[in-house]
Amino acid sequence: MLKGRFAPSPTGRMHLGNVFSALLSWLSVKSKGGQWLLRIEDIDTQRSRPEYAQLLMDDLQWLGLPWDGEPVYQSQRTELYQQHFERLQAQGLTYPCYCSRADLLAAQAPHESDARTVYAGTCRHLPSQPEKPAATRLIVPDKTIAFTDGHYGLHSLNLTHDVGDFVIRRKDGAWAYQLAVVIDDALMDISEVVRGCDLLHSSPQQIYVAQLLGYMPPQFIHLPLLRNTAGQRLSKRDRSLDMATLRQQHTAPAIVGFLAHLAGLQPHPSPITPHALLSTFDWRKVPTTDITVAEITHATNP
Repeated sequence: MLKGRFAPSPTGRMHLGNVFSALLSWLSVKSKGGQWLLRIEDIDTQRSRPEYAQLLMDDLQWLGLPWDGEPVYQSQRTELYQQHFERLQAQGLTYPCYCSRADLLAAQAPHESDARTVYAGTCRHLPSQPEKPAATRLIVPDKTIAFTDGHYGLHSLNLTHDVGDFVIRRKDGAWAYQLAVVIDDALMDISEVVRGCDLLHSSPQQIYVAQLLGYMPPQFIHLPLLRNTAGQRLSKRDRSLDMATLRQQHTAPAIVGFLAHLAGLQPHPSPITPHALLSTFDWRKVPTTDITVAEITHATNP
């Protein structure tokens, strides 16, 4: 069965951008008769809070976006990450990186086209220093990874020239997103990943990790970002558009209707439920350019 997932981090209350991603992810897989799973990405124990996980689950239920099965918590999967990490180590594909943040800024070279930075391989050939705290990087080959995104089409990236060796375990011992997400998606049998286009660049790295571990990567479908009037993507700092404020001012159908309008799924921001959108959902209606949002407008409560 087709399986999609929503994988929020419980580091604060969900904002409108998170809900936009959840809604389109839910519609995409449910319109095809699939399952929608929930994964709580609480791997960052310093910032994640159980109360935020409970709030985001309550918000999803309130919005009419129920998930299938029991939620999966990354914080309970550390042994799985360790096992896969050791497999990569055994292949001689990792090395310790002692670079500080200042070192990285000084060593990285700007990407030619979009100011991304590429790790220069500073620590790849250094002797091991067991007494010194270190992150762990994955060695990448001079290889181009190409895939067809379900919304943005063909996308490719050269691992050496566009990324460089990337971190799979942080200096503080926490598992890096690029490793954990691949393992989780594979072991949860996720076949479709819907998420913001800010992660489009991460997909080739994750495809490469999946290949090394012998897993089939999911179908990636990226969506436009919601941005505030300053041009910044919405974040948990945009309190006027977080769920605490939105639930005080609007009904769930009003919020869903507004987002459906932004996504091109209905001509006006009329209140509607997620289930009512299933029969007409089509990725071809969704824009590819980012969307500016100041507030919910014209989404009158029924």
